[in-house]
Amino acid sequence: MDTYETVKNRVLFLCEEKGITINKLATKSGISPSTIKNILYGKSNNPGIVTLKMLCDGLEITLGEFFSTKEFDELEQEIK
Repeated sequence: MDTYETVKNRVLFLCEEKGITINKLATKSGISPSTIKNILYGKSNNPGIVTLKMLCDGLEITLGEFFSTKEFDELEQEIK
């Protein structure tokens, strides 16, 4: 799995875990629903760290909690 897929899956997992929709996450994080959908559906393959921080704020977690998963730990190096 690549970094993009891992980020996408993590956002979807956290929304499901917290019982919130993409639209509710958008409201809570101050990001437009279209921006989140672009991240989730591949139109934005490289969300910035500020955007991820805002998503984390909406999910009421830290950036550290967002990235603290086995999937992120096991990502292969992007530069080969």
